[in-house]
Order: sequence, then C-alpha cells, then structure tokens
Amino acid sequence: MTPRPADTAPPGLPGLDPRFSHVLTDARGASWHYLDNGPELAARGVVPVGTVLAVHGNPTWSYLWRRLVADAVGAAADGAPAWRVVAVDQLEMGLSQRTGEHRPLARRVADLGAFTDALGLTGPVVTLGHDWGGVVSLGWAVDHPDQLAGVALLNTAVHQPDDAPVPAPLRLALAGPVHRLGTRTTRAFLETTLALARPQLPADVAQAYRLPYLAADERGGIEGFVADIPVDGTHPSAPELHRIAAGVAALTVPAVLLWGPHDPIFSDRYLDDLVRRLPHAHVHRFSDAGHLIAEDADWTPAVLRFLAGVLSAEGSGTSGADAFTGPRGPSTSGRRTSAPEVPDPSASSDPSPSAAADESEAPFVPLWAALDARADDDAAAVLDMTTATSKKGADGRPFTASWRALDRQVRRVAAGLHGIGVRRGDRVSLLVEPGPTLTALVYACLRIGAVVVVADAGLGVRGLTRAQRGAWPRFVVAQRKGLAAARALGWPGVRVSAEPLAPAVRRALGVAHELVDVARAGEGRPLPPEPGPEDEAAVLFTSGSTGPAKGVVYRHAELSALRDALAAHFDVGPETGLVTGFAPFALLGPALGTRSVTPVMDVSSPATLTARAVADAVTASDARIVFLSPAAILNVVDTAADLDDADRAALARVRTFLSTGAPISAELLASAAALMPAATPHTPYGMTECLLVTDITLDGIRDAASAPDAGVCVGRPVADGEVLVSALDDDGAATGAPSPAPGVLGEVLVRAGHLKERYDRLWLTDLAAERDTPPGRWHRTGDVGHLDDQGRLWIEGRLAHVLRTADGPLAPVGPEQHVERVPEVRRAAVVGVGPAGVQQAVAVVETVDPASGTARRPLRPGLAPDDLAAAVRAASPVPLAAVLVVPRMPTDVRHNSKIDRTRLAGWADRVLTGGRVGRP
Repeated sequence: MTPRPADTAPPGLPGLDPRFSHVLTDARGASWHYLDNGPELAARGVVPVGTVLAVHGNPTWSYLWRRLVADAVGAAADGAPAWRVVAVDQLEMGLSQRTGEHRPLARRVADLGAFTDALGLTGPVVTLGHDWGGVVSLGWAVDHPDQLAGVALLNTAVHQPDDAPVPAPLRLALAGPVHRLGTRTTRAFLETTLALARPQLPADVAQAYRLPYLAADERGGIEGFVADIPVDGTHPSAPELHRIAAGVAALTVPAVLLWGPHDPIFSDRYLDDLVRRLPHAHVHRFSDAGHLIAEDADWTPAVLRFLAGVLSAEGSGTSGADAFTGPRGPSTSGRRTSAPEVPDPSASSDPSPSAAADESEAPFVPLWAALDARADDDAAAVLDMTTATSKKGADGRPFTASWRALDRQVRRVAAGLHGIGVRRGDRVSLLVEPGPTLTALVYACLRIGAVVVVADAGLGVRGLTRAQRGAWPRFVVAQRKGLAAARALGWPGVRVSAEPLAPAVRRALGVAHELVDVARAGEGRPLPPEPGPEDEAAVLFTSGSTGPAKGVVYRHAELSALRDALAAHFDVGPETGLVTGFAPFALLGPALGTRSVTPVMDVSSPATLTARAVADAVTASDARIVFLSPAAILNVVDTAADLDDADRAALARVRTFLSTGAPISAELLASAAALMPAATPHTPYGMTECLLVTDITLDGIRDAASAPDAGVCVGRPVADGEVLVSALDDDGAATGAPSPAPGVLGEVLVRAGHLKERYDRLWLTDLAAERDTPPGRWHRTGDVGHLDDQGRLWIEGRLAHVLRTADGPLAPVGPEQHVERVPEVRRAAVVGVGPAGVQQAVAVVETVDPASGTARRPLRPGLAPDDLAAAVRAASPVPLAAVLVVPRMPTDVRHNSKIDRTRLAGWADRVLTGGRVGRP
C-alpha cells in the first residue's frame, strides 16, 4: 500500500458542509480527517458546553455523523445549549491517513487517545459510536473517566457470547480467501453494508460513503477491521475487548442506546448485553431501522435530548447515574427518569391537591400474599375447563387445583427455576395457555423476582417474533407450538417445555429443561429473598391495534395497586369467584384471593367463546363475577339459544358482569346482561398501560344516552385514578394545557397508582407519553375525548384517527354513532381522505340484514349502493364526501373489535382516486 496523508472532504457531498471538514496531525505524525462544528460555533460567538466525540465503524466514515454535526449548530442557534461535535475518521479509514499498518483494537483505542490529545480535547465529553466504532469509543470512555460526561451508542457490541456464533455476515467475511477478496480486492463488504439501509440509500449518499474506498489500496482498513473481530477468546484482540466490556459495566455516567432491530450483524442479543452492563441507560429501538440506523431513523433529536440530560447531571452536583434516577430508583433499560425532563406546566394546572403524592403510604403487600395466606386451604383456587369436554358429557368435571396445591406448586416451580439459573431481573417469556400451569408459572416467577413477559398469540407470528426479540428474554417456557415457533424463528431464551416431550422431539426443539423436572428439583428447596415494590415484575405487550405492539413494564408496586383497585371497586372477596374470558385478568384470581376459571375458548381468538362455555365455567366455579371482552360478548349473545334451563339458572347467580378492552354499545351490553339478570353490568375503560382507568354501569350508559355529548361515555375514574384532557389545536395536535374543564375535545391523560412504569426500550415513546404533563406520574393515552360537567369521560377515537378538516379537528366516533343508527349498518368508521387541513370525511360501513339484524350477504367492497349511501348521509351529522362498504371491518386480533381506521383511510383514498379496490 502506498502511504497517503489525510485530506479534507470535497465539496458537493450531500448533507455535508465542507466547512466542517478538517485535518489534524498528532504528536506521532499521524494525520487525521475529522468533522468539527467548533469553528462554526465560535464564529457565531457561542461557547460549547461540552463535546461529542463521534467514532464511526467499518466500513463507514465520519460522513455517518454529518446530521448531528449540523443539527447541533442549528439547536444552538435556536437557543439550546451548544455542543461541539467532533466526528473523527479512524486511521486507515475514511479520509484519514493510510499507513498500511495493522491496527488491532487496543491500538485503535490508543490512536483515538492520541487524536484527542492533539486536538486538546477537554471535558465534559460524551462519546458516540456505531458498529466497531462503538467499542473504540467505549475504550476511550473507560480510559478517560475524568473527562467523560456520558456515552451514546448506535448498534454495536462489546461482548461475543460463548454460546452464540459470530453473526453470519461476519463469518462469511472472515472465511479464508473470501476475506481479502470481499473486503479489499472488491467492494463487496462495503456494498453489502450500504445495502442494509432501510430504505435504500439515495444514489448520491451511497456514493459519498464509497468516496474514501474507491481503490483497493484504500480499503486496507476495511480488511484489517474485519480481521480484528474477536471471534473467540483466543483472538489477539479478545483481552482488550474483555477489558473494555468490564470497564463499561463500571460506568455510572448517563448513557443512551439507540437501536435498529433489523440488523443482521448487531442483533438485539448485543443490545441486551449492553443493557445489562449499563442498566441505567435510556434505550430506544426504532422499529423500522436496521444496521445503518443513522441513515434509517430520525435519531439526532434523541441525541440532542439526551445531551440536555447530561447537562442536568453535570449541573446537579451528582453522579450521572444519580441524575438519571427517578423518584423510585435507578433507571433501567430506558425507564422514566428525572433527566432529561420537559418543563413542567405551572402547579395550578394540576387540579388534584394530592398531585405530589405519587406513591401510596400504605405498606406494600406483594401479589402472592393471598396465596400465602391460603396455603393450608383445600378449597378450589384455579379451575381448568379445557379438561372438561362438556358438563353434559360423561364426566365433564374440570381439573381443579386447591389453594394448598397451588401454593406448593408455585414454591416448587419457583425454587426449580432458581435452580436452573433464573435470577431476579431475568426475563421469562411464558407462551402457555391460561390454566393452572400458567398460573403457577406466573406466581413462581414473580416470587423469585423474575420478570414475566406476556405477548399473546393474537399478535400473530410476526408480532410475536417482534415482541420476543424486543424483550429478549433469558428463558422461554412454552408448550409444543410455542417451542416450535421459537426454534423455527430463532426466538431468544433458554427453552423450557411446559409439557413432557419425547426425547427426539425435545432435541429437535432445542429444549434444555422440562417443567416437570424443574418443579421436581425444586421440591423442598429454599426460595431466594422476595423482590420489593420497586423491582420490575412484568412486560405486557399491547394489542398492536394502533401500530407495532409495545412492551409495557410494570413493577410489583403497580401490579399490587391494580389488584387493590379491582378488589375494592368490584368488591372481590374469598368466596366471590371469577370467570375470566379476557386474558389480561385471567391470572388475577390468586392475587385477589378468590377462585378463578377460564372458560373453554381459543384464547387467541376471543370470539370463539360461547354462552354455553360461560355457563359451564360459572357452574364449575360458582363464580359471582364474569369478565368478558367485547368480541367475546358478540358470540356469547349470538349463541344464547344453546343455553338450557340449568345454564340460565347458573348465569342468574352472577352478580357482577364486566366487559373491558374496547368500548361496547348499550344494546350489546344489555343483551349480555339479559343472560345474567341479577348482575350489574360494567364496562370499564383502560389500556395495557393502565388496565383500569374509569368504569360505568349499564344504567350509567343509559343515563348518559340523553346527554348531547359525542362519543362513548366510559364513566368516572376508579380508585385513585385521575383524568385530564389536553385540547386539540386546529391541526389536530394535543397542545392544550391538561385540564379537567368540561366540553374540551383533546387527548386523554390518566394517572393512577397502577399506571405502568414505562415502555420497554422505547425511551422516546415514554417521553412523548409524558410530554407537557402536570407534576406526578401521568400518561398521554393517545385516545381523544372530553369530560362532561359531571366528571364523566367520553371517548371519541384515537388521536391518530382525528380528521384534520378545513373546519378544524373532527373526532370519528361521534359521527360513527349516528351512522350506526341506520338499520342496515352493523359497524361504521369515519375516516379522512385528502391533504391534512382540508381532509374530507368518508364513511365506511359494514352491513347487516335490517330485518333480522344478522349479517347479510356481503356486499362487494367499494362504493355503497345509492339507497344505503343516502341513508348514511342523512344520518351523519357531518357532510360525507363518499360512503363506502366493506364485507368486514379490519380489526385487531386480540379484541376483534378495534377498527383499523388508518388502514381503512388508505383503502378509501385508493378507491376514490381510481386505484384497485380490493379489500382493506
């Protein structure tokens, strides 16, 4: 190789101002190219508060960081604290010097130190790295603790697990003759990396990345970088990698991890390792981004937001980790923290005199306390109806676990799980159908401090895969179907079979343990210390009905608060009994100290629940409370004719009936209530983030029917819950100060003792959910609605579904309710078509036979027949640009009832602009 000195970037590279390009020679004579916005800040008379030291990986160069270099200047011009950004090209890479020398990891870390010495860099410094530049930047961070103020990372790794191979693309690049051919002789490695961008890079941007590597003798650094990958412990760079990894685990400065999950090189396996080493770090996974996250995602605002938190840490006089600690303990994996914070509204905006008291002063009672209290009770605790063919069958008796047996099994499983290596904070994914086995597993995990990951089958294969890889559990306990999916789709976690398997099947599925052996090994063994209220307890995934399913993290404190709210509001006692045809509440029976039963149904499809199955469950458990989802109610009502006198007598003993998960009409609730004539029907409002917010009875719904308000009345807050509304502006954005004022259309904000702790590894989503909220723990729900003068909440749709018309924002539910009064309309969705600000309302309807009220012969999707369109227009309170018809509304899988208005809007726009009709 011919040595070549460093050079500045040529003009004309897209997005890169050549004024930021500089060359520096260090004390050893090595010449470096780097981007630096410091001179530009100085020219503006701005003094930086700190420096970001950005290090690229292989085979990129400092061009990767061009947006941050420029955006930091723009932020300073807008009045934000000014940060100098120095983005260096490593030697043999980019536009820095080509020496022809091999530079293993330890040398690259030393090189970076020589560069910063020559630059005269002083603290505070935040390191920023991507790919193998992440490791090099962390090496500098570990070696410069006095200057270090924080660390920021994009997809990278500091540790290669012993039980996992190096990623396939790197194995290929390292393979024999392929190594030099793919990395240096040709541009294969470079081109493969650029092809990982999502979406494809613009041609001029891709050419800018190629610029330093056009000739083979310019690509020696690429070859050397690949050769320096520590594939195992015998590699020469392994000791340095281990040194850096250990040093990272000792860092206490603020940290942020921004991740692209679609990365075939640095998968979520490496993110999980970094989270364990930096448990206080903020984490955000950009769902659509991959390896080139700096090109795939709008990531610079996140870094600038993070830097504001670093300043808070510096100015607080505390350590960085302390400054990034919320009032309930250290920040873990992106949890809510005290920095960075948005400015609080004035205290007068909070209507509650108890706004500062976020935590109950009552002593913490763990979720398993009732199970402990009834450990010697031989009464039934959990009933499994799936073992009973029918109560009319030969036997028909369900499997029943007593409190004594359940307590013993929970303790056996808990000790056994601890014996195979499950520790406090470890995530355990449970892919087991509701019943005694799942119940025992949940309480066993909670008892030893493991974090239960719950993502139901309703998410589908793709959604489940996204959830499993996002949560990255260390263990997965599953039945055969779940184990097969885990094996085929490469889901993470040590596999434990929830059912016995033949040895050949066990080997084929990669099962390390069987639950029966785990429980047997735990017999009589002592349990580890119990977790406390601040410890994480569960990651529950949302339904995915409004975007990719999100993991919602609950601590033990919040789950216990939910139990207490349910027990108090619905008067649950030891002899109440609970039929749970709604998955989120199927496991609360033992926590509430009452027997519980899940009726025969496909838990991934609530609409499979029948009236006979509900009656069977009530009979078997003598339950007084029945939980059903809205989708389940539809089929229960439709199959009521199958009930006999004994069934109806059993249902007549129910005193409380609840439907939750999505709004339900008074007519449907009344139809279900007719099957349980002695029960008070309730329809609580909540979400995965806060499972119980408000509640209303059927009588309350009927009383609200005479009100002029639009939307679905969901009642008043439950327990210690509170509700505020942030008014919508003319653009449909929720910008108003949160207020309890009646009649204001806006985004609904909630808070309660059982509100989630945070979203899992979605730091930016957390910030958005807590934007401009009053003091205390509040959550922006994404729902729109209003409060009335009686303090009742009315839901009018989702924020993302608000139409932005020329007359201002229009929420869809009110008009939909009017359209659904047309006898031929079963369900309706009002969506907007056209540009924002001048959108036109379009009604999309699903029809029924008006004579019988049952589904009619499906109409072809497209424009509605003239008579139907005229009736719908006459009923609608807003002008409609068109009326369209679909055979069946697209809905979410979990509830089978939440209409996908975004999907319908896209379909309606396509139909009305002459595109292919098809089905939405």
